Amino acid sequence: MRRFNLSIGVTLLALSGTARAATFTFDTPPFAGSTALTTPGRQVVGGEPFITFNIASDVFVINQDIFGVGNQELFANGLIASIPASGVNIVVLRTFDDDNNTATAFGAGSAANLIAAQITAPGPGFFIYFNSGLDLPRLVFSTDLNDNTADLKIVARLTNLGGQQGRDAMANFTAANFDFAVPEPSTFGMMAAAGVLWAGMALRRRARG
Repeated sequence: MRRFNLSIGVTLLALSGTARAATFTFDTPPFAGSTALTTPGRQVVGGEPFITFNIASDVFVINQDIFGVGNQELFANGLIASIPASGVNIVVLRTFDDDNNTATAFGAGSAANLIAAQITAPGPGFFIYFNSGLDLPRLVFSTDLNDNTADLKIVARLTNLGGQQGRDAMANFTAANFDFAVPEPSTFGMMAAAGVLWAGMALRRRARG
């Protein structure tokens, strides 16, 4: 397993013979090492890894406890007007500019503002948008999709989906590209649980004796 910035683990899974799928795992606090959460106003934290993502097979695995997103992927993909006002924690935004100031590059803040104006229910979540200045999509975590001042962490830059081909590919993202995972128990925790189980069995043996 390789490790990138933000402790993203990449696991290759064999699929149908020679085809392989990559699983990109996000399992560390998104704002670790920054003052974003204690600084007034919206902070956009970059430093994201550059990855190659195959929409047909690859998966983003999100630690649901660390990101606070719950255990259910509530997915929407479309133009901003088609995004539901509630019941969404993953958005693939196929609106490529804010339609109000096209002279300004369409960045994470612009996309987050459109989403916040559309979504009425508060809650953390993720969105993929197409950055017009970089000419490629990025995956972003927002502490509150409904809040236009919520802090944002750029989670990944999808370097293979640039240009018009990348814009067209945005429609192909589905809920299958995301998995909100339950964290695996730590080795220490598993050892402690085994110790408790062993002690209980020993007590029962003594009682029978």
